[in-house]
Amino acid sequence: MDETLYTPPKPNSLPAVIALIRSLWKGDGNLLELLPAEAYHFDIGHLGRSRRGTVLFNKPSAVKEIMRDQQGVFPKSDLMVGALDPLIGESMFVTDGPKWRRQRAMIDPAFSLMRLNVAYGAMCAATDDHVEMISRLADTQSPFSLDLAMSHLTADVICRTVFSTPLASDIAEEVFDDFTLFEKSVAQVDILRMISKPAWSETKQVPEVLEACQRIRHHIGGLIDTHLDGHDGEFNDIASAVIEAKDKDTGRPFTREELIDQLGVFFLAGHETTASALTWVFYILAERPEWMVRLREELDPVMVDGALSFDDTKKLPLTRAFFKEVLRLYPPITFVPRVALEKVEIEGKRLPRGALVMIAPWTLHRHSQYWENPHAFIPERFLPENEKSLTAGAYIPFGQGPHLCVGAGFAQVESLLIMSELITKFDFEMMPDQQVVPAARLTTRPAEQVMMRVRHRS
Repeated sequence: MDETLYTPPKPNSLPAVIALIRSLWKGDGNLLELLPAEAYHFDIGHLGRSRRGTVLFNKPSAVKEIMRDQQGVFPKSDLMVGALDPLIGESMFVTDGPKWRRQRAMIDPAFSLMRLNVAYGAMCAATDDHVEMISRLADTQSPFSLDLAMSHLTADVICRTVFSTPLASDIAEEVFDDFTLFEKSVAQVDILRMISKPAWSETKQVPEVLEACQRIRHHIGGLIDTHLDGHDGEFNDIASAVIEAKDKDTGRPFTREELIDQLGVFFLAGHETTASALTWVFYILAERPEWMVRLREELDPVMVDGALSFDDTKKLPLTRAFFKEVLRLYPPITFVPRVALEKVEIEGKRLPRGALVMIAPWTLHRHSQYWENPHAFIPERFLPENEKSLTAGAYIPFGQGPHLCVGAGFAQVESLLIMSELITKFDFEMMPDQQVVPAARLTTRPAEQVMMRVRHRS
C-alpha cells in the first residue's frame, strides 16, 4: 500500500485461532476483533469453528443471492431477533417474508422524496439548535464527547421529523436515555454463546434492558396517541404518514402495537446509525484538517446566508464522496447475520440447517479483491467520474436490493446537512492521548468515547 495514504484506525488482523482467543480474553464482545486476517481476502470462508457453523460471504454475487432470499431460506438471524425483539417486536427490522413485504410497502411512502422535502425544515431546526450549543463549547473551549454530541443531534432530528417534538421535551429525553442504556447493554455480543449454542437458542436479556424497553415502548405509545387524538392536518411528520398507511390488499392500517414496533425502529436505526457515521466523519476531519479546507472550497459557494437548501444537498460531489468513503470504512451496520432454515448450497458452499450466514459490510468494503488500497481513506474513488469503475455489489452500507434501508435517502440528506453546517462554522481538534479503536456493537462505534475540542472557524 502507498505509505503516503492515510489509514484510519482498524483492528489488528490475526490468524483465526489467535483472534478467537484474544476476543474471549478481552471479553468486550467486539466482533471486529474476531475477524481473522484472511477474512479480508477470501470469497467464502469459516469464521473459526462453532457448533452452528459460521460462514462469512464476501463474494458480491453470493451476498446478493442471500440478501434477496427468493426461496425464503435465509431469515434474519435469531441472534439479532432475540436481541431486538423486546424493543421493536415484530417490526420490519426483524421480520421476513410476506409480513416484511406488507410492512415495507406501507412504510416506503413515509420516506419518499416529497416527504423528505417536508422533513428537511425540521432537520434544519434541530441542526441550528445544536450549532448554537457547539458554538458555546467553542466560546469556552470545553472538551466534549463527539459520540454523545452526534447521538444527541441525530436523536433530535428523529424526534422532530418523526414525532414533531424536540429532544428537549421531557418524553423525548427519557426515550433517549433509555435508548442509550439499551444500546450499551444489548449490543455486547456473547461470543461464547455464538460458538457453543445451537441455532434458535433463547436469548435472555438482563432485567435493566427489559425495563428500558418497556419504558421506551410506553413513551412511543404516548407520542402515537397524541397523533391519533389530534385533529386532521395537525401533524405533517413521518409518524402521521405511517399512521395513515393502509395495507393495499386489506385496507387495514397498522395497529397501535405495530405502530410502536415500527416507530421504535425509526428511533433506534434512524439516530444510532447516522450518529455512528458522523462520529467517524468528524474524527477523520480532526485527524486530517486538509480535508476541511477541500470541503469548504466546495461548500462555501453554495451556503447562501450560512444555510444549505434541500436542492443543494443533491449537488456537492466531493462532500458526498467523503461521506461515502467514511461509510465504506466504517459501515454503521458492521455485520448482517442470517440463518439457514434448511440445508442449502450457495456458490458451491454447502451449509447445514442452522448455520449462521454472515454478511459483513466491514470486510466486503475492505476486501483486497474489490478495492485498491482497501484500508486507506480515499474519497476520490466515489467521485462521479470514478464510481463506474467500482465493483458492483461490493459497497452495501445501506443493504441492497429489496432490503435496501428504507431510510437511506433520509440519512444521506441529514448527514450532508449536518456536515455542511459544522464544517463551514467550526474547526475540530482531538484531545491528546487518545487511542481510537473501532468496535462492532449495535453499530460501528469507537470502543471508547472520542473527546474533542471545537473552535470557531479561523
